[in-house]
Amino acid sequence: MIKIPSSVKETLSKPYLLTKEQIQFYQQNRFIKLKQVFDEPTITFFNDAISQRVSLMNKENTPIEQRTTYGKAFLQLFNLWKEDELVKEFVFSKRLAQIASDLMNTSGVRIYHDQALFKEGGGGITPWHADQYYWPLETDKTVTAWIPLQATPLELGPLEFSAGSHQIVEGRDLEIGDESERLIQQKLKVTNFNHVIEAFDLGEVSFHSGWVFHRAGANTTNQMRKVMTVIYMDKDMVLKNPENKNQINDWNTWCPGAKIGEVIDTPLNPVI
Repeated sequence: MIKIPSSVKETLSKPYLLTKEQIQFYQQNRFIKLKQVFDEPTITFFNDAISQRVSLMNKENTPIEQRTTYGKAFLQLFNLWKEDELVKEFVFSKRLAQIASDLMNTSGVRIYHDQALFKEGGGGITPWHADQYYWPLETDKTVTAWIPLQATPLELGPLEFSAGSHQIVEGRDLEIGDESERLIQQKLKVTNFNHVIEAFDLGEVSFHSGWVFHRAGANTTNQMRKVMTVIYMDKDMVLKNPENKNQINDWNTWCPGAKIGEVIDTPLNPVI
């Protein structure tokens, strides 16, 4: 079995110290991009490991032009940490978990789930949406680490944010798709929230909360845009009564056995 180099292991556990200004920025805008979270050797190692696992897990063989808008957006594989010991080391990184906890001002975080989001060359947009529409979670103490496995210029379709849009209630009941892209875009056009569209440097990672609206552009290159994500929640997060079929599905899939009104403490949701 391939072993993780000691220097890479050290990087995964080494603290990333946030400034007061960075935490305040996140609290105000509910997203932040942080440079040099990981160095090149770490990204290179896990690019290889995650790419290999995605290749093994991926079952999508429909030509991209025949897929729905959602299907064109990315290849989406879940909970790689359950399938691969190398990827588990990355997903369980203390460095990432500490950033998530510090940004949310919690005493610790649990894993909700992970997902690889690989946008193929020629892949379409990822429509405007808010993640927490899908999650049966009682509070907004949630954050997603979006980790590109290569430098990501605009041509590859990096993540875009509507800064501070967690304040908007309209659009929270929309599944990701053509309708969410159209209606949320219309709503954001008449607000003063800043639409942030920026490239990602190698090793740069973004963190966004469950209710902030975000999207990604199309991949206009012939290169795969590889991204790994880890979704964290407050370690004391309580399961709420699901409000839609997607939240019921998420309950059964990502926190099976959790009980409504109680802390989500299952084998799939360890404290990191």
